[in-house]
Amino acid sequence: MSKNILFFDVDGTLVDVRPAREYIPESTIKAIHQTREKGNLCFLCTGRSKAEIYPYILDVGFDGIIGAGGGFVEINGEMLYHKKVGSKEINHIVDYFEENNFDYYIESNGGLYASKHLVPRLEWITYGDLENDPEARRKKKETPSHFIPSLIEGCDLHRSDVNKICFLEKDGIPFDEVKKEFEHEFNVIQCTVPSFGDNSGELSVPGVSKSYAIETLINHLGIPRNHTYGYGDGMNDADMLEYCQYGIAVGNAKQGLKDIADEITDDIADDGIYNSMKKHGLI
Repeated sequence: MSKNILFFDVDGTLVDVRPAREYIPESTIKAIHQTREKGNLCFLCTGRSKAEIYPYILDVGFDGIIGAGGGFVEINGEMLYHKKVGSKEINHIVDYFEENNFDYYIESNGGLYASKHLVPRLEWITYGDLENDPEARRKKKETPSHFIPSLIEGCDLHRSDVNKICFLEKDGIPFDEVKKEFEHEFNVIQCTVPSFGDNSGELSVPGVSKSYAIETLINHLGIPRNHTYGYGDGMNDADMLEYCQYGIAVGNAKQGLKDIADEITDDIADDGIYNSMKKHGLI
């Protein structure tokens, strides 16, 4: 009998990011351990690059990673493929964003590289006015962000190891203007991180997607498509849920994803992933 393979988006699916300090529900960790003990495979399937997949996530135990929205696939530490942004394209991005004073960061598997004013802006978004508000300082001390300290500042962003680029909204420049600038060179996706603003977005390598990565991976492993399960919460998980035999939206998912999902489980904070895996006999 063929083993099953499960794919988990990270933000909002595997990891609850609604509190200031992101965490993985204990029931989700338990379910992943139990299904792997039964011989099933578990893969992260995330927009994050490796530099943002922190030890507390990897320590749960996974058979591999689909990262950068499908930009690379890693199986037990070995890279199956890795598609990077070309030097001409990254130069175009950096020059455009610098000229127009965007706040943005470059994602690679070796690090997350921040533009000049990004970190102060993210601290304001995350904590508030650190200089004048004691409550903001308390929040930073007691529930610090995983993400902000991982950003590397002061580096040349014209790099050769880029998976994708994320940018915050810029007053006076609508998303459609950014999309028009780059749509012939990149996948340009709007507002993948809501706190970055409605006109924020990300740019990734054309042809890269979670569904493409899953198809490539299961063909490599010899696992049939009808043994695939995909769990997600956002519209950037839509192609994953549509490709997998069982496309499951968690209860806290965006309504648009729920509308296309094969089924909807409970909120992740209410044991949604555990309950769904138990329902399907995966644990």
